[in-house]
Amino acid sequence: MNEQPDRRDRADSGGDSGDGSCCLAGSCANGAGPATTEESSPLSPPLSDQPGEHPVVSHDVVYTGRVFDMVCDQVDLGSATVVREYLGHPGAVVVIAMDDDERVLLLSQYRHPVRRVLWEPVAGLLDVDGEPELDAAVRELAEEADLVAASWWRLANIYATPGGSSEHMAIFLARDLSPTPESFARTDEEATMVPVWIHLDDAVAGVLAGRLRSPSTAVGVLAAAAARAQAWTTLQPV
Repeated sequence: MNEQPDRRDRADSGGDSGDGSCCLAGSCANGAGPATTEESSPLSPPLSDQPGEHPVVSHDVVYTGRVFDMVCDQVDLGSATVVREYLGHPGAVVVIAMDDDERVLLLSQYRHPVRRVLWEPVAGLLDVDGEPELDAAVRELAEEADLVAASWWRLANIYATPGGSSEHMAIFLARDLSPTPESFARTDEEATMVPVWIHLDDAVAGVLAGRLRSPSTAVGVLAAAAARAQAWTTLQPV
């Protein structure tokens, strides 16, 4: 859902080298190919997304839905005022539940917008007013998987589709698992979810091969694999 620039924006972007090839701005000189450096050094400070906000001239809720709203803003960029339409979303939590054999829990879930049954980790909306992200993750793990975890870490924080939605995802790793005292009743799409335990290496292979396409799955299992490669030392318990 990332927003696409107008055709005139593409034409003026300087991305065409003139010979039918495309170059990043400043990376091609006289058709000599992309610029290279002898060696690279770590950025200081490390590269990081930064807060930034332009004045909103007008803000209209075009449609109010059960889960999210369609919003239309006029935004003053300084050089121009533009219209941006996006989904106003409450955000979500994602739980990578991992057992002692380094298997992660994925659930089959029908996602109507893409007409696919996707394999996804436990996840849920931040739709309870004032509920902390970790509390929501604990709740979702119990409700969707009948599991509780004694150990929790934060794996990642992402924006799902920042060009068209305000949704943010807090992704957690949950370990030292045990069953809940009783099972939870499930409805709608959740009633037909099938749980599968898959080794982390196989989940990573599925993401890289394009078989597992949910963003929560992709980011969650890749972040877990990256943390494991560092002997889990990069993670902070929550």
